[in-house]
Amino acid sequence: MFQAIDRGMEYAKGVVRLSMRTLHAAVEERLELGEVVRQIDVIGISSIAIAVLTAIFSSMVMTVQFAVQLSRFGAKEYVGSVVSLSLVRELGPVLTALMVGGRVGAGIAAEIGSMAVTEQVDAIRAMGADPVRKLVVPRVIAALIALPLLTSLSNVLGVLGAMLVAFLVNDVNMPYFLNAVLQSVQIEDVMGGLTKTVFFGFFISIIACYQGLNTTGGTEGVGKSTTQTVVITSVVTLISDFILTSILLQLGL
Repeated sequence: MFQAIDRGMEYAKGVVRLSMRTLHAAVEERLELGEVVRQIDVIGISSIAIAVLTAIFSSMVMTVQFAVQLSRFGAKEYVGSVVSLSLVRELGPVLTALMVGGRVGAGIAAEIGSMAVTEQVDAIRAMGADPVRKLVVPRVIAALIALPLLTSLSNVLGVLGAMLVAFLVNDVNMPYFLNAVLQSVQIEDVMGGLTKTVFFGFFISIIACYQGLNTTGGTEGVGKSTTQTVVITSVVTLISDFILTSILLQLGL
């Protein structure tokens, strides 16, 4: 048990050190904008389908469930408010981070891990370049930009999917549903959810990069790093969601 705690502490220290180096490189050195744009395409645009489908079908399921339960108390008309707030504040950011994080985190870890085991990272150092600036910074910045945008799109389409299901299955008037959403969801709710996605994007990208840079053992090591990245980023996303939600509520968001 103590060995596991020690390994966890060393891992956390390594991630923090890489985070500090990444922030320093992003602020002090010139960004490679072309690589940042390419990573936004890889991380963001290529993940639109999985993020949107997850949001739409999860909101549809919530709508059906909440409509049934609320109808027992004669409060079926509140389904729009409940679903929209749940989606905007929690499910939208968290599910997007989990689904996109699993896909993107595994991809980053596999890509950088393959470069590490084939000594391409060492070659970058030998040429006098900084692997953190060339490999880590563009991916972190791209994740910081892509996750909030993906979550915003997921929230909008998720609410529309919920509205359609509420009308077709539970006979809830669509204009009434939309009006309930607009009245219940405040700008603070939207900003609170999107703020969390910025942290999720940073955690996912920095952990994936750390796993990739520390990959050893050839192709088998790449596979282990990829699997560990998915597990660690998912756990960190859920833990950080609880912490961030508590902090944001204290701040009124």
